[in-house]
Amino acid sequence: MPLYWSLKYLHIIGAAVLLGTGAGIAFFMLLGHRTGKPAIIAAIARIVVLADVVFTATAVVAQPVTGALLAWNMGFSLKESWIAASIGLYLLTGAFWLPVVWMQIRMRDLACRAADSGQPLPPEYHRLFRWWFAF
Repeated sequence: MPLYWSLKYLHIIGAAVLLGTGAGIAFFMLLGHRTGKPAIIAAIARIVVLADVVFTATAVVAQPVTGALLAWNMGFSLKESWIAASIGLYLLTGAFWLPVVWMQIRMRDLACRAADSGQPLPPEYHRLFRWWFAF
């Protein structure tokens, strides 16, 4: 049973990291955007992209690994309906997260260029932000 509890602990921590960093990243990115100031948006977007790489990506990998190991440890098949449904939902969420990461990187770069040149945010930034917000 010690393996079970270790895996369960890591799985729950992974879920908390995914939820926490996802909500935090969205909150800070939205607040930065609302300023309309390229320098502020660029600074926040740099941190957001870093947090996504360090925290979210790590949890994205750990979550299915610990989940599969937990199922195996408990004698469940990954084909059980509730496990298959959770895997499907996880993949659906990932289908939205991957483009969001790309959008954040692109918005960061656009905001950095605008801040460095003293120009306003370009229309592409605003278009990407609308898609980012929708996702």
